[in-house]
Amino acid sequence: MPPAKTGSGGNSPLLNLLRIAVLVLLVGGSIYLLATHAEWFENPRMIKIEIKQWGAGGPIAYILLFAIGPSFLVPGAVMTIAGGLAFGALWGAVWSLIGADLGALVAFGAGRFLGRSFVQKFVGERFQSLMGRLARNGFYIILYLRIVPVIPYNALNLLAGASPIEFRDYFWASAIGILPGTVLFAILGDALWHPMQPRFFIAVALILCCFAAGEIFRRRNKVPVNV
Repeated sequence: MPPAKTGSGGNSPLLNLLRIAVLVLLVGGSIYLLATHAEWFENPRMIKIEIKQWGAGGPIAYILLFAIGPSFLVPGAVMTIAGGLAFGALWGAVWSLIGADLGALVAFGAGRFLGRSFVQKFVGERFQSLMGRLARNGFYIILYLRIVPVIPYNALNLLAGASPIEFRDYFWASAIGILPGTVLFAILGDALWHPMQPRFFIAVALILCCFAAGEIFRRRNKVPVNV
């Protein structure tokens, strides 16, 4: 997947119209979810109920929902906790990893298609300086921001897609960085059925340790995030 282009060849009226259509889809989908499924943001158990209605097709429905959900403002952590609630720690983690990786690829492709100028306007000035750093230290920055999600999941995906980062660096940093948090949030989701048992507090402690490890990694490798 080639880097995002910023030249005049990527600014034809038809292409700009398609870009606007993609943004309208993202914003419209977000408004729709907020209007019809606000409970998903408040209680991950409601996502479980939605998934269970699909029966044997539940895992496929969940993976597809995870792949597009973060594009419509459903937090990835909420989706993973719902996966743990619905499928247990093991399969919740497996289906969440597949959905998260698929969603990261979809949003990255959207960032490539939309182009740098569109994405910068969409995510705001706060993250614009990150674009150049992704070109120089893309693997380490993406790896850190997957482990310590200080930038919204899909904003990061769009930024990476619009930046000059190599797809190879983005893919492997995402695949590795998503792994620990996804597994731990799935364990947390499974533990929510018994929130006063030790495994619940162990899951919370491990999530905090994961974030701390990511911060130590950033400091030791001097990863220039500064978002």
